[in-house]
Amino acid sequence: MKLRQLHFVHEIVKHDLSITAAAEALFTSQPGISKQLRLLEDELGVPLFERSGKHLTRLTPAGEQIVQIVDRVLLDVDNISRVAKDFSDGNRGVLSLATTHTQARYALPPAVTAFKKQYPDVTLNLHQGSPPQIARMAAEGEADFAIATEALHHFDELVMLPCYHWNRALLLRPGHPLASVSKPGLKDLARYPLITYTFGFTGRSQLDQAFKAQGLQPNVVLTAVDADVIKTYVRLGLGVGIIANMAYSAEEDDDLIAIDAGHLFSRSTTHIGFRRNQFLRDFMIRFIETFAPHLKRELIKQVIEIREPAERRAFVAEHVGEVPAL
Repeated sequence: MKLRQLHFVHEIVKHDLSITAAAEALFTSQPGISKQLRLLEDELGVPLFERSGKHLTRLTPAGEQIVQIVDRVLLDVDNISRVAKDFSDGNRGVLSLATTHTQARYALPPAVTAFKKQYPDVTLNLHQGSPPQIARMAAEGEADFAIATEALHHFDELVMLPCYHWNRALLLRPGHPLASVSKPGLKDLARYPLITYTFGFTGRSQLDQAFKAQGLQPNVVLTAVDADVIKTYVRLGLGVGIIANMAYSAEEDDDLIAIDAGHLFSRSTTHIGFRRNQFLRDFMIRFIETFAPHLKRELIKQVIEIREPAERRAFVAEHVGEVPAL
C-alpha cells in the first residue's frame, strides 16, 4: 500500500467518483490512477467502488469505511509536516482562510493587519465563497479556517468557535418616508421594495424568519452577496437596503441614511471553524486569538480534544463566556 494510492482514492471521492477529474486535479493521467486503484483493491482483497462499465458508481460498504480511514491517515500525514515546520521554522508558513465577502471586506482587515505585523513571513491565502462552499473547504482541508455566519453547523467534523455577534442596519436614500420613523417595524418595511443579501449569505435566513414569524411577505426586489452592491442599488432608488451593520461607514456612506435594525431581527453570530484533528501551528492559534481575543489558547486546545460534536457545543457554550458584538 502506497501513500500515493490513498491520495488517489481521496481525490476520486472528492470529485464525485470521477477518475478523470481526480487525474486533472492531481496533474496525472487517468489510466495511471485507474491502474493504481486496481492494485490497491487487489492488495486489500476488496473492491472500494462499485462499477458500471468503466465508470465508478458508488462506494462499496468496505469502501465507505476505508475512505474514512484514508482521510484520517492523510490528515495525520499533513499534521506530521505541520508539526515539523512548527519546530523548524515556527514563524514561517501559509495560512488559508475561507470566508464570505462581508467578513473579508469588513471584519477581517484589523485582525489580518495585526497578524501580519507579528508574522510577516506567513503568507495569507484568502478564499471567498458562499457559506456552504466555505464550510466544505475547511472540512475537506482546502482551507485551514472557515469564517462565516451560516452553514458551518452542518459539518460535525468542524470545531466551531463563536467570534462575535452582529446585527443589521436599514439603508435609505434621503427623503425616503421611513427616514422620519425612528424605529420602523417589519410591517413598515413590508410596504417597500427591499434589497438585501442572497439567501444563505450573511444571516439572510434570520431575516426571512423574522418576517415569517409576523406573517409578512417581504418584497425583496434584488439580492446580492456584496453589501457594496446593495448600497449601489439603494443609491439608485430601487429600494430599502438591509445589510450587516458592520458594512455601513458613516464617512464612506454619508449620502445614505442608516437606521439600526437590532429591534427587528435577532442577532447573528460569526464563527471560525476548523477540522478537529488538524494540528494547529502556533501562528494559527495566534490568528484565532487576534481575530477573537476572548478565544484563548488553552480553551482552543481543550475544545479540540472533545470528540463528540454535541459535547463540544455544550463545552463552548459553557466556557467561552461573553462574546463581543460588532
